[in-house]
Amino acid sequence: MVAIIDYDAGNIKSVEKALLFLGEEAIVTRNREDILGADHIILPGVGSFGDAMSKIRTYGLEEIIREAVEMEIPFLGICLGLQLLFEQSEESAGVAGLGILEGEVCRIPVKEGLKIPHIGWNSLEYPNKGILFEGLSENSYVYFVHSYYLKAKDAHIVTATAEYGTLMHVSVEKNNVFACQFHPEKSSDVGLHILKNFIRIQREAK
Repeated sequence: MVAIIDYDAGNIKSVEKALLFLGEEAIVTRNREDILGADHIILPGVGSFGDAMSKIRTYGLEEIIREAVEMEIPFLGICLGLQLLFEQSEESAGVAGLGILEGEVCRIPVKEGLKIPHIGWNSLEYPNKGILFEGLSENSYVYFVHSYYLKAKDAHIVTATAEYGTLMHVSVEKNNVFACQFHPEKSSDVGLHILKNFIRIQREAK
């Protein structure tokens, strides 16, 4: 079973529909037992960094997320879910993220001819090709909706990058924690392939 963490963010239902399309059992929940009992966990979301962290803390989800990571349950952050895994974001000064991974989230720089938010398809490059991209070629296209991008502290965890006015770290992997800035659930066959690769990751026995 895949647990999709519910913290009142946007786009959660799209992730659930993609998983059901793939034939997976999925549950949208904020219940501790459901989350920690799942084989895989997804933290999706579209919205504000500060509002999201407030909801996560209000619902007591921060401790559950940390426990899930410590239990080595395969964990995937999507879009805002990627950003929340890091320490801070320029979108919400003074608001601490989960800090499970090291790095910061920065606003996409304003440049002539560049529309912000970044909405649409963009190609990927793999500086350290990870598990999520097995079976996919370089320059595969995925779908983005965001105004902020990741700068990870450790380049070794960055498995995909994209260019949009600047070099963006758009996917990371570290131990059982995976995350992508783009939306695999909206990225056609490439995105479904990425979700399949995540589901195939086995929960490690403690």
